[in-house]
Amino acid sequence: MPSGIEVALVSGLSGAGRSTAAKVLEDLGWFVVDNLPPELIETMVDLGARSSGEVTRIAVVMDVRSRAFTRDLSAVIRDLDARGYKPRLLFLEASDAVLVRRFEQNRRSHPLQGAGRLVDGITAERELLRPLRENADLLVDTSTLSVHQLRSRIEQGFETGAPEPTRVNFLSFGYKYGLPMDSDLVVDMRFLPNPHWIPELREHTGRDADVRDYVLSQEGAEEFLRRYVELLTLVGAGYRREGKRYLAVSVGCTGGKHRSVAISEELARRLAGAEEVAVSVTHRDLGRE
Repeated sequence: MPSGIEVALVSGLSGAGRSTAAKVLEDLGWFVVDNLPPELIETMVDLGARSSGEVTRIAVVMDVRSRAFTRDLSAVIRDLDARGYKPRLLFLEASDAVLVRRFEQNRRSHPLQGAGRLVDGITAERELLRPLRENADLLVDTSTLSVHQLRSRIEQGFETGAPEPTRVNFLSFGYKYGLPMDSDLVVDMRFLPNPHWIPELREHTGRDADVRDYVLSQEGAEEFLRRYVELLTLVGAGYRREGKRYLAVSVGCTGGKHRSVAISEELARRLAGAEEVAVSVTHRDLGRE
């Protein structure tokens, strides 16, 4: 495969789940481009091949807003295949009844409906996309699939090696500066004694050994850490089952300097050994005082 680039093309009937497929591929690490004109796909792939490894998987989501859609896209697929890129084509479809219901729920018209009925647009699109459907590498009927089931089907079809880990970010913060806006879970460490009131610790932070040792040695700290890691392991497994790959855990204390920093670092250290988890730590308010 030239320059290690993988190429996927995502197409299918309007309302069949292309947007969901795009989000899933993004979560799997693909660089996703929506509604790129067919004649620019090869240019995008060539740019990816020259990115020095920064882009290794490119997915292009296509619809029928381009009138030359099927002719141009079929030619692009042949050209990419001839050059060794071997693009995979994911095609999504659903029954007429399901598509009509989805369009009516969203109060949208079909892109090929024109002055006719909704079902006329669906019929025209089926015929237009028939050659692509016949050549699809992965054909998925979403009529009876939930969003989570569709995600699972796509993940299975595009899985390459180890599954994408759940990314857990621990964010320490100070309550006096406000709650973080993007938290999935928030935990309050103000039940532990504050090192701020220990003169020899006041100027140090939770990253320093003396403050860390003080915080972790307090009554209740070890039990909290042990139980909260168990909880995060349980939540992380549930997130993976639901197709969610990101978990933001905010850990707070008064100023975001001592307790929250030490506990965030320790939680990250303990969770780092868990399977299918990638851990990072951010200290929002450290140095703000």
